[in-house]
Amino acid sequence: MSRPLYPPKQEGAIAQDSKRNGLTYADAGVSIDAGNSLVDRIKPLAKSSARIGSDAGIGGFGALFDLKAAGYTDPLLVSGTDGVGTKLKIAIDSGIHNTVGIDLVAMCVNDLVVQGAEPLFFLDYFATGRLSVDVAEQVIAGIAEGCRQAGCALIGGETAEMPGMYSDGDYDLAGFAVGAVERADALTGENVAAGDVLIGLASSGVHSNGFSLVRKVLALEGLEFDAPSPWSVNQTVGEALLNPTRIYTSAALAAIKVGGVHGICHITGGGFYENLPRIVPKSLAVRINTNSWVRPTVFDWIADAGGVHPGEMYRTFNCGIGMVLSVAPEQADAIIQAVQTHGETAFRIGTVGTIEEIGRSVLLEAL
Repeated sequence: MSRPLYPPKQEGAIAQDSKRNGLTYADAGVSIDAGNSLVDRIKPLAKSSARIGSDAGIGGFGALFDLKAAGYTDPLLVSGTDGVGTKLKIAIDSGIHNTVGIDLVAMCVNDLVVQGAEPLFFLDYFATGRLSVDVAEQVIAGIAEGCRQAGCALIGGETAEMPGMYSDGDYDLAGFAVGAVERADALTGENVAAGDVLIGLASSGVHSNGFSLVRKVLALEGLEFDAPSPWSVNQTVGEALLNPTRIYTSAALAAIKVGGVHGICHITGGGFYENLPRIVPKSLAVRINTNSWVRPTVFDWIADAGGVHPGEMYRTFNCGIGMVLSVAPEQADAIIQAVQTHGETAFRIGTVGTIEEIGRSVLLEAL
């Protein structure tokens, strides 16, 4: 883990006579001492996410992972990168920093498991104007928690303190995940077939997409983040919106082990309309009953308060379904039981058919 990359503080440095020649990195707004303090604090966080193949150590210029030790014989590596979007603005303005790290991991690893890959390791990039060790520690603690949930190691990262680039108090996050799948087990969607049952896994709320629209609705309603939430009892608006993205890796991998999983789709940016066609052959289409699951109340509030058309809701948000599995009908019951055993709520939400039968690539109906 290469945070930070600056040289350590030099003790007994030669004194400078000139004020200009005596400038330090700290005078420019970058604290090496704060960076070193953060490294000390996050070492146990990284260690807590160690898994077979990695010791999750930090301090070197690069990190190693042993695929053979992890049990792979003919693996394909699957990689992904993502961020948290403007959900970070809510965390910053609310002063709640311990959950967006979970979101960061979730957005990356959920994109790996849809291809059948087990997440192996994760790296993060934390950029800020002036490093607050306390805030950064909370964020990275969330990242470590997300890695534990996903079963992957926090194996590396970078902290960038960039005064003049970010305002004091602001920060940005990016995540990078790598997973592996045996070549013969990779999910490409090519096996999705007419007659498949679509199983939806419940979301925990807005997850990490569409927050620019959410913030627009909040502004129209005049709601601050510390105001009582109109859709969630005993929570502020900020607390309710910062409910972290669900990490589906263990449930999805369990479903794959059952057999009969032909394709998996992460309902992320673009909602149902943009994501489901990514796993369905062009000759096929999906029909979804939008009354087949319980939609979290936050989506009803967004639609009502913002006057957002249903089609726009399903194109922007997950609307209560964070992941969709296309499965052989004879395996559907066993797969539902498997994902429920791993803590997920599952619904039969639709079927796959031919494009001629359904008429469009994604048909949403309230039946």
